[in-house]
Amino acid sequence: MSGAASLPLKAFPTRQQQPVGRANAKAWLGVAAGSIGSLMATLDISIVNASLPTIQGEIGASASEATWVATAYLVAEIIVIPLTGWLERVFGLRRFLLGAAVLFTGFSVLCGLASDLPTMIAGRVGQGFTGGAMIPTALTIIATRLPRSQQPVGTAIFGATIILGPVIGPLAGGWLTENFSWHYAFFINVPVGALLCALLILGLPNEKMKLNELASADWLGIIGMSLGLGGLTIVLEDGQREGWFDSTLILQLTAVTIVGFGLLAIGQVAARKPVIKLALLKKREFAAVFGLSLVTGSVIYGTSYVIPQFLAAIAGYNALQAGQIVFLAGVPALMMMPLIPMLIRTVDLRLAVAAGFGAMALGCYVDTTLTAQSAGEAFTTSQLLRGFGQVMALMFLNQAAISAVGIEEASDASGLFNVARNLGGSIGLALLATAQETRWSYHHATIHSAIPANDPNAQSWLQSLAQQLGGGPEGLTAAYRIIDASISLDALVMAFNDEFLLLTAGTVLAIPLVFLLKPLPKGQINMAIH
Repeated sequence: MSGAASLPLKAFPTRQQQPVGRANAKAWLGVAAGSIGSLMATLDISIVNASLPTIQGEIGASASEATWVATAYLVAEIIVIPLTGWLERVFGLRRFLLGAAVLFTGFSVLCGLASDLPTMIAGRVGQGFTGGAMIPTALTIIATRLPRSQQPVGTAIFGATIILGPVIGPLAGGWLTENFSWHYAFFINVPVGALLCALLILGLPNEKMKLNELASADWLGIIGMSLGLGGLTIVLEDGQREGWFDSTLILQLTAVTIVGFGLLAIGQVAARKPVIKLALLKKREFAAVFGLSLVTGSVIYGTSYVIPQFLAAIAGYNALQAGQIVFLAGVPALMMMPLIPMLIRTVDLRLAVAAGFGAMALGCYVDTTLTAQSAGEAFTTSQLLRGFGQVMALMFLNQAAISAVGIEEASDASGLFNVARNLGGSIGLALLATAQETRWSYHHATIHSAIPANDPNAQSWLQSLAQQLGGGPEGLTAAYRIIDASISLDALVMAFNDEFLLLTAGTVLAIPLVFLLKPLPKGQINMAIH
């Protein structure tokens, strides 16, 4: 799920005087543009998940190749997010966002028209680069276009879109695939993109470009960060499928990652103004925010990955049905967003973040007792708990970043905060994919070994089943297959339970980091700006 670190409005010299009084209609059009852009970008992270099996068949891709349809977007997005502040300064906010919106719409059309895997991946990479640029800039619009008294309203609008995007994605993708075609999961961005461009033109002022910043940029750090984050994300996403370090591809990508982060480290020392200030992680308050954001990303993306898998494999749900269950996590966001500004003013953020993590942990723990008979209703309570926890964690972690950085470090903090969430998602998915395979193998072998092969009752039951299936060697083989299928199903359910237990443990272990956070002054709400 996406969002930007919340930092003091006064932290930045803005291009215009801070608005006073009441915002006019033009300002609210700009806020609407930012929120629609961030919703479109976050929704497209997961909208293809429900359609992936259908897309795979139509573009002639294998199961492992088809995962790149999702991975390509995430890799591109995680690279561009830290660069957004710099790109905005170079091209100006309106020009930069207009370019991103037009290109995002064009790449969406390319994906919808794709008939082969290379074209689809090219389109998804383009979507990721341009969509990722629209996420952190949404709060910049709120901070520069609304007076301080109305910024909490803008924050609530933005928060609702940024949290709902990832949970609406599977639902929208499943509905479009079931009722129309997977192509419309991409073509739907055309009218939305046209509306977004109109709102950007009407709602944002034009600004001069600062192309001189291209010459003085930290190119070593930019290249290094692109290689490092891109390589690391692909290794985490595809490591399990490729057999980790038994794979030449994973070894090569690991080398690229190391070289990339090495170049980024050199840029930290050599550049006059590094592309992103990693020294912020030396501050324990911000390091705690970064770590908590990693775990939040793992829970958000991890559960969005595991729940549809369980429902498809165990309960036989189609893409739309699974999407409806995932969407339940968005209900608390819709209900709580109007209350968030008041809660931030009155509740200690450390208590709020701890409550959020506690709710996420409890939600994951509830799902550690699934059975082969469990269906969608088994996730109702847990999804609502996780949805509440995600709202509390994300919105208050935004505020927690305020006291963790200095005035001149706000943009770097915003980039790192966003990267942490997406990187946490990649780490979580890698761990869960590995856990599912290893724990399934363990449980499968354990159940098999627990069946006493020479027990007379077991032998009698096996022979009876074989007779029901026709008798003779063929009947006995069929009986063995039925028994193994039943064991495999039970082992898979147990592996899913272990995955939720892993998420529970990780969330609980992160809670002590809350004590490193620095509280806000009572009654204060601060805006993010990137």
